[in-house]
Amino acid sequence: MRTTLTLDPDVEQYIREACHKRKASFKRVVNDALRASLKPVTGPEPTLLKPRSMGLAPGIDHRRLSELADELELEAHLAAEDPKAYNRGKS
Repeated sequence: MRTTLTLDPDVEQYIREACHKRKASFKRVVNDALRASLKPVTGPEPTLLKPRSMGLAPGIDHRRLSELADELELEAHLAAEDPKAYNRGKS
């Protein structure tokens, strides 16, 4: 297939350098680069890790961790907004 392709100046320079190093044509270098970057990746199947205990301290409910994160974020926001007005029960 014949097509017109507009290259950025740095990309053109990379291709020209590759042509020189490989002693290959512009067409060959562009086709090889596109083929290598667009070819579907094949490899081993991902390995699944076995679940294990999170080691939470007694009394911590892992189902409510997002609520804890929300509370901590709110406290940090309030403390940053006005540290003097927000005293979080400290005397």
